[in-house]
Amino acid sequence: MATLTLAATFTLGMFSSSVAAAEPDKAPREMPTEIYGGAWPSGHVQGIAVDQRKGFMYFSFTNLLVKTDLRGTPVGSVSGFTGHLGDLDFNEQDGRVYGSLEYKEQESFYIAVFDVDRITRMDMDAQSSDVVSTVYLKEVVDDYVADMNGDGTFDGNVADTPDHRYGCSGIDGVSFGPEFGRRHGRQRLTVAYGVYSNVGRQDNDHQVILQYDVRDWKKYERPLTESAPHRSGPGKVDGKYFAYTGNTTYGVQNLEYDPHTGNWMMAVYKGVKPQFPNYSFFVVDGGRPPRTGPVVGQPTPETGKLLSLAPAGLQHEASGVRGWEFGGQYGLAALGDGRFYVSKAGTLTEGGVTKQTSHAQLYRWTGQAPTPFERIG
Repeated sequence: MATLTLAATFTLGMFSSSVAAAEPDKAPREMPTEIYGGAWPSGHVQGIAVDQRKGFMYFSFTNLLVKTDLRGTPVGSVSGFTGHLGDLDFNEQDGRVYGSLEYKEQESFYIAVFDVDRITRMDMDAQSSDVVSTVYLKEVVDDYVADMNGDGTFDGNVADTPDHRYGCSGIDGVSFGPEFGRRHGRQRLTVAYGVYSNVGRQDNDHQVILQYDVRDWKKYERPLTESAPHRSGPGKVDGKYFAYTGNTTYGVQNLEYDPHTGNWMMAVYKGVKPQFPNYSFFVVDGGRPPRTGPVVGQPTPETGKLLSLAPAGLQHEASGVRGWEFGGQYGLAALGDGRFYVSKAGTLTEGGVTKQTSHAQLYRWTGQAPTPFERIG
């Protein structure tokens, strides 16, 4: 593996144009330095979202959505998911929370849309309470089920196979933000693939990211019916992009657009390929338009829209990959002024039952390497 270098002078010099460029200063709203998401007999925390105006935080616990106020007092929850509820984001334009929802055995991948104003009590059922609607993502399914070796058999939910185009294992990271390369462009729902960890193939070294214009998605939304998965969703994407980071373990766990810098944050579980630095945090430079170029490593030569990593942080000379070392895989929510909530996952035992917890802790973006955030309070 090539030596990792920390070019401090170079990094700081680039902040003004890429990583630390900020909107005009605004008086930050007073926010708690920590919000406790509670302890639940569920899967571990996958993502968080915050509604600053109304004062609510949302936590995804794999098969459970929890709504709290900013003091951490539970207000309501939605349960009954048998699929995988992942990363979340709050859509300021319609006041709803969007999250990734996977049913791999049914070969169905959705965006779950929560009418959060109607989440007013605990343990509301995802299928019968009418607070959840879903939109099917055909593009993701097509890549997930791709028979890449042409043997006529799809190998299913396994990593050790040549199947799954780009190594697609489904979806996880979601965030709202502008069209790539246009800081003030039209808002898009941005969805990142999960990508299997597999060191034996070369076509899985990109993060694959889709963008959708959701203004007309009402026509696609259907209730969640797990016994009969629907196929109502857009037939095509509004943009498909590739960010070269090296293979990671299940792709972008948390994706977040940061209005303060105009960049896109990607928190991942580290990869294991020895030819890459295997950072845990990457930043896409939101100020650089996508460029058309080769999607390297594909079995058939392919071109696509390539995103640029921000020219800061740590740099791996051999691969050209840049990144940082930080958490954020369990939840990342930008407040728009350089502050973020970062979810810290944990467990505790009550009455002999192991429960999953999350503490959403307040951080400030610094862009410093190797760790680009500092804790507030």
